[in-house]
Amino acid sequence: MTQPTKQRKILVVDDEPFVLKVLVRQLTQLGYEAILPYEHAQDALAALEAEDHEIDVVFTDLQMPEMDGVEFLRQLVARGYDGQVVLVSGEDLRVLKSAEKLAYSRGLRVLGSLAKPATREQLQQRLATDAPNTAANASDAPSYSPDELRAAIAAGQIVMCYQPQAAFATGEVAGVEALVAWQHPRDGLVLVGRFLKMAEQHGIVDDVTRGLLPALLEQARQWHALGPDFRLGINLSTDDLASLDFPDFIVDAAHAADFPLSRLVLEITETRIQRNRLISLDVLTRLRLKRISLLIDDFGTGDAALAHLRDIPFDELKLERSFVHGASRDSSLGAIVKATLSLARQLNMRTVAQGIDDLEDWKAMRDMGCEVAQGAFVGAPMPAAQLAGWHEAWTQRYASMM
Repeated sequence: MTQPTKQRKILVVDDEPFVLKVLVRQLTQLGYEAILPYEHAQDALAALEAEDHEIDVVFTDLQMPEMDGVEFLRQLVARGYDGQVVLVSGEDLRVLKSAEKLAYSRGLRVLGSLAKPATREQLQQRLATDAPNTAANASDAPSYSPDELRAAIAAGQIVMCYQPQAAFATGEVAGVEALVAWQHPRDGLVLVGRFLKMAEQHGIVDDVTRGLLPALLEQARQWHALGPDFRLGINLSTDDLASLDFPDFIVDAAHAADFPLSRLVLEITETRIQRNRLISLDVLTRLRLKRISLLIDDFGTGDAALAHLRDIPFDELKLERSFVHGASRDSSLGAIVKATLSLARQLNMRTVAQGIDDLEDWKAMRDMGCEVAQGAFVGAPMPAAQLAGWHEAWTQRYASMM
């Protein structure tokens, strides 16, 4: 059971006595009484190990003698600490953000980071938020076997969801990204990310793509009226990129559904190209020759992003969510996004930003010159039957934004 906010025990470690006293006083003014201050990380670890101290929140500096903040975070993980963490440091903001990401990646429940001197309002804001228990979430997530997935395919439990996209300049519907999902009888709607790796490892993905594509194209053909340049985005798997006959298959399916190839966008992540680069290049080049658009997905997260732009005829680029969300508040992210969009414009590539989760994200990406928005602010993935209702609601909401 979560303790009432003001009853939480807070441990604070900072090697500067004055800063430590100020931080403790600020927390006291916010109503927190159980505060344990330490100037040395080793003393703080000893307190954590004591049976009579159950620490709910740890505030830690990064730049400390004997044991720096990064090592201290590692020691928290080694000791099985499952409380929350806030980083407070005078280090460069990029260093602070890197440490925050490292802590999160190690499974700590990170409430965020603050640059010194932190204000009382900033401390209150951090303590008012909640951090997911990443370790628990990972262990609680159900896993699926290849046989379960094959049975689901045979039973018709594999369905399509569609995440809408809108043009920044006009608000008009720009298209949808089709996402494979599993209508699981026990776990509800499970998006493909939860079982894609397993499916690829066991050669099941090709069956899914080829089995669903004809009906998918037929469905999308009915949505042309939603926007003047409505496009359908489909994610390609490693199996698709390894099949030399895939371009012929997709052209035949589009012709059978009377779906224009020019409205089809095939989305490819950088990591999948690396699996069999020569065959992937063969397949992708043939697809472009057939006037099908190729989108490089999650741009910037692979090992050879610029080399892919040089060697493969991509004509669209999608910015990964971790670069987009919050870019207006993070100068480093903002600089990366601006540089990427400038590069895309010089290469005459259409740009999509995924991770548009709020109005601030929308305005920031619009002002930076991105063309298409995708994310929770525009619309979450939904069944085909809900798209028309979403379109009506989105049109009204966009009009109220202007």
